[in-house]
Amino acid sequence: MSHTKDAFDLYNPSESHQMLRDTIRAFVRAEVEEQALQYDREERFNLPLFRKLGDLGLLGITVPMDHGGSEMDAVAAVIAHEELSYADPGFALAYLAHSMLCVNNLAFNCNDEQKARFLPNLCSGEWVGAMGMSEPGAGTDVLGMKTQARRDGDDYILNGQKMWITNGCIDDEGTPCDVVLVYAKTGEENGRPQLSTFIVEKGMAGFSVGQKIFDKTGMRASNTAELVFEDVRIPAKNLLGEEGDSMIHMMRNLEIERLTLAAMSVGIARRCVEDMTRYANDRKAFGKPISGFGQIQRYIGDSFGDYRAAKAYVYDTAQRMNLSNSGNRLDSDGVKLVAAPMAKNVADRAMQVMGGYGYVGEYVVERLWRDAKLLEIGGGTLEAHQKNIARDLSRNQDLFSRL
Repeated sequence: MSHTKDAFDLYNPSESHQMLRDTIRAFVRAEVEEQALQYDREERFNLPLFRKLGDLGLLGITVPMDHGGSEMDAVAAVIAHEELSYADPGFALAYLAHSMLCVNNLAFNCNDEQKARFLPNLCSGEWVGAMGMSEPGAGTDVLGMKTQARRDGDDYILNGQKMWITNGCIDDEGTPCDVVLVYAKTGEENGRPQLSTFIVEKGMAGFSVGQKIFDKTGMRASNTAELVFEDVRIPAKNLLGEEGDSMIHMMRNLEIERLTLAAMSVGIARRCVEDMTRYANDRKAFGKPISGFGQIQRYIGDSFGDYRAAKAYVYDTAQRMNLSNSGNRLDSDGVKLVAAPMAKNVADRAMQVMGGYGYVGEYVVERLWRDAKLLEIGGGTLEAHQKNIARDLSRNQDLFSRL
């Protein structure tokens, strides 16, 4: 396929980005689309399909090649999440939890020995990864977490539980994922809880799945679970960095997490705009296509404008993001604050345009509508983004000169 220079712009800044998009789009058409409805209805994670993402080089998309990754940038990560979410946001969420929350986190925060030990199998898809931060009584308030780890010779003893963990288990039998990054308290520093990050591996005594969480509104094709840690003995070599480094790890990884969640919103919206437009052209009422009626035109026109505006913000933020260092929390909060409700609203309009057909699972937008709601909650609530943006702007008036 040939492209003019103008084709490689905001959304495909290089030929490699365009090739990546073409590859994923073909994979989605051939394999993701056909299984999405079934796995949503059965509330199952399609592990064999997930492993194929490893063959495509997607599971370690931001990881250096020396450790089995594809060594691509934030724009590439956005492309992957947008294209997968076009057909199956639940499957895309499982991909995000593995590739961004776990693998990218390890790639930029662990030492060389840890990279060599964990990254190749995570990048290939042989292992499935997750990240454990949220707890039954602590979500956005990370300093309120109860999970604790205490030093015991050459080990740490970990106790606590984590809740709402995507990829926490990988099947209906409650098999835990292979690797989970766990945040835990290891003491206090200047009157504040000291948080540290540990690599917990499947098979460690005391590490188990408490329960798989069923009957979610959406994202049913990704497994969500409670993880339990009862006197889990973790070698000190599984500590990420030093004690108290968790806030650094979180800040480095939070921006790409929120950006890729926003990219999922873009994929959902693109599919909804396409489907509602196609339906409105085919469906006739009073002798003409309903796309000729003003109210339907308003739904389609508003949705297209909202989608394009959010997409531009997502890709602009991606092009300016440095994966090795945090520094643009303002826009990583802002882009998710804009994109998440946009996706839900566009899906809602698509259902309205399609009427009864939009309300049933066979016509995709019903599933996308359910899936979109999670994006307003996961990876930081809308309220958390509003708080962060207001606080950052209030504390640093110089930011306005760069906006």
